[in-house]
Amino acid sequence: MSAEHLETEASAATKDGSNTQGVYIYRPSKVQGERPSKRRKVQSENEVVDANSRLFVPLLNGEESEASVELRYKAYQELWSAQEGKIQSILDDVDFDVLENVSSFIKSTSPQTYDGCIPTALITVGSNVSSLGRLLTRLNEQLISTGEGGVVALESGDAPNLKTTLKNIIRGAITNTEGNDGYHSFLTDREGPRLLGYDLDLLGDYVKRKGVKKLVIALRDSEAFDPSILTDLLSLLSSWLDRLPITLLFGISTSVELFESRLPRSIVSLLRGRYFEIHEASNCVDRIYERLQAEMDGRFWLGRNITAVLFERSSDNFQTPEAFSRTVKYAYMTHFFANPLAVFLAREGPLTAPSDHLCEAIRNVPSFRRYCEDLVEEGCFDQVRNLLEDDNFLLQQSLQHFEYGQQRMREIFQAVKFIHALLKQLNLTKRTSISDLSVRALAGELQSSSYVEDILKAIKTLDSARLQELFSLLPEFLTEQSEFQELQGNVEALKQSYPDAQPFRTEYDSVNSVVSTSVVQQRVKLNKGKAKLSEQDVEYTNIVDRFYALIEKCLTEILLRPQDLFFHEAFLIDMKNPLKEVFAPRPRFAIERALSSPFDYLVSDSETANTKISAKQPATAILYQLYLESGSLVNIYDLWQAFYAVFESDQSGNCDERVVMTLFYRAISELKVLGVVKNSRKKTDHVAKTAWMGL
Repeated sequence: MSAEHLETEASAATKDGSNTQGVYIYRPSKVQGERPSKRRKVQSENEVVDANSRLFVPLLNGEESEASVELRYKAYQELWSAQEGKIQSILDDVDFDVLENVSSFIKSTSPQTYDGCIPTALITVGSNVSSLGRLLTRLNEQLISTGEGGVVALESGDAPNLKTTLKNIIRGAITNTEGNDGYHSFLTDREGPRLLGYDLDLLGDYVKRKGVKKLVIALRDSEAFDPSILTDLLSLLSSWLDRLPITLLFGISTSVELFESRLPRSIVSLLRGRYFEIHEASNCVDRIYERLQAEMDGRFWLGRNITAVLFERSSDNFQTPEAFSRTVKYAYMTHFFANPLAVFLAREGPLTAPSDHLCEAIRNVPSFRRYCEDLVEEGCFDQVRNLLEDDNFLLQQSLQHFEYGQQRMREIFQAVKFIHALLKQLNLTKRTSISDLSVRALAGELQSSSYVEDILKAIKTLDSARLQELFSLLPEFLTEQSEFQELQGNVEALKQSYPDAQPFRTEYDSVNSVVSTSVVQQRVKLNKGKAKLSEQDVEYTNIVDRFYALIEKCLTEILLRPQDLFFHEAFLIDMKNPLKEVFAPRPRFAIERALSSPFDYLVSDSETANTKISAKQPATAILYQLYLESGSLVNIYDLWQAFYAVFESDQSGNCDERVVMTLFYRAISELKVLGVVKNSRKKTDHVAKTAWMGL
C-alpha cells in the first residue's frame, strides 16, 4: 500500500471523527451465508485397494505373494464383520427392554404432565457403565430418525463450571443434527446481535427453527458432577421449561437415595419422573463367547489358553462386553496378520497352484510332524514321502484335513452345548456356563471330567418320560446315528406294547431298589438289593444300557484334544503370552529386568553378558544394581564411590572423574524419574528407597 493512500485514509478519518468515537458498529463485508469454497481430495478406487492390501505385510520372509496377502486381509474383514454383527445383535437384545421403557417415558411425558417439573429418568447402571452409553446412542438414533429431537450426553469432565456446561449442552444439541460446520454457521449467520456460546437463547432459536419436541440431556456419571454446579444447572433449566422441551436422564452407579441426598430439597422438588434399572449383563460375555465359538457355521476358533485369559480377566475385574469384544478382535487380527496359513480361511483362495514357500511353512508346523510320525507308526511310508516331496499332494491333503478339522471343531462345541443343556435338564450342577465347559473341552479334559460322569450316571436312572424329553436335546451327531434311530423306534414300540404300564423304569432306579434288614451278632444290618423287574422294565433297561453306551462312545470320539488335529494351526489360535502381555502388561517387571539384566536386551558378547556389573552397561543399570545391594536409606557419597569404582577398575584408573560424575548425576536423575529413589527428609546426604524389586 502506498504512503499517499495511507495519508488519504488518515485525513478522511480525521474529518468524520471516527478516530475519536467511543462505539463502533461492525459490518462484515462478506455476503450472509457465503462460505469459502473448499477443495476436496478425491482418492481413486485403485489407491484405496492398494492402501487396504498394504495393511497386512508379506510373510514367509517377505516371499508371500500379493494375492495371498490381500486374501488374508479380505478373509479377516469378512470373518470379523460377521462376528461383529453377532455381537451387536446380542447387545441389542440385552438393551431392548430398558430402551423401550425409557423411550416410551420420554415420548409420553412433558413439563405440563408433571405440573411444571422437569421430566426426569433415573437409571441405575451399577458397574455395567457401558450399557448406558449404548442406550443413549440408540435413543439418540430413534429421536433423530423420527425428527423429534436428540440426546445430549454429558460427562463430569464436560462440566467444570456452569458456563462451560451450558456451552457444551448447546454445542452438543446443535452438532447432533447439524455437525460442526452447521454449529459455526448457526452462530455466525443468525440475525440480530451475536450471542455468547453459553446463552440459552441460542438453544431456544435452534429448537424453534428445527421444531424439536424432545431434548434429552443425559448426565452419564451424575455422581461425579459437582453438586453446586449441578444445583445451578437444574435451577436454570427449570426456568426455561416454557421455551425448551427438556427431559433429564441421570445415570446412577450407586442408588437413587444417595443421589438425592447430594442435592438440596428445593432442587429435588423441581424433578419428577420414573426410576429404571439396567440389569447386570453378567451373562452377556458368556453369550457373546457362545455365539462366536459354538455356531454351526463356525470357521475359526479361539483355543484353550486364549479362552482362559479372556475369562480370567473377566473374573478378576469387571469387563464390559465391548472390552471383551475388542480383546477377541485383537486375537483374530493376530492370527490373520502373522499367520500365513490363515489364507486357507478365505472362501476364494489361490490354492490350486501351490506356493513353494507356503508348502514349506505347512511342513514346519508342529501338527505336520506329529501327523507324519503317526503315519510312520502305521507303516504308511509312501504317503509320508509324498507329503515331504510332492507339493500338490501336500496341498490336497492339507485342504482335506482343514475341512475335516473345522467339522470336528463344530462337533466339539455342539457336544459342549449338549452337555450344558443336560446339566440343566438333569439338575446336576447349580451354576455351569458354556465358557467353563469350553475351557475343559479345548484342553481335551471334558470327556474325563466329573460333568460327563455325572451325566452318564443320571442317564441310567431316567424313566421313559424323561428319556424322551432328553431325545429333543440331542445334537445332530447323535440323532444321525442309525443306532440311535433304532433305539428311538424300540422305545416307541415298547410304549405301544405296554400302554398302561408307563412310565418304564430301569433296574438302576431307586424305585426298584429293595432294602432288607437282618440281625448279625445282635446288630441290625441293612441289605440293599434289586426288586424283581417286570418284563417291560427289563426291555427298557436294555434300551437305556444301549443308549448309555452310544452316548459314551460318541462323546469319547468327539471330545478329543483340538491340538491333536492335523493342520489345526490354520483354524485355531492358541497363543497365550502375546494376548496376555498386550491386555495385562507388566511394565514394572520389564523395567526391573532391563535395569538389572540390561544385556537381555542389548547386543553383547558372551563375556560381557555374564559379567554382573561392568562399565560397558548403561550408567542407570549400574547404579540400579548398586542400589539393590543397599538398605532403605542410601548414602549418596557411598553410592558415588561404588559407582566410580566400577569404571576405575574397568579402565585401570585412567577414567575421567568429571565424565563419570556426569553419568552418575544423569543416572540418579533417571532413577528419580522412574520412582525408584527420592530425597530423604531424615538425612540430607541420603536418598530413600521407594521400590523393592519383585514387589
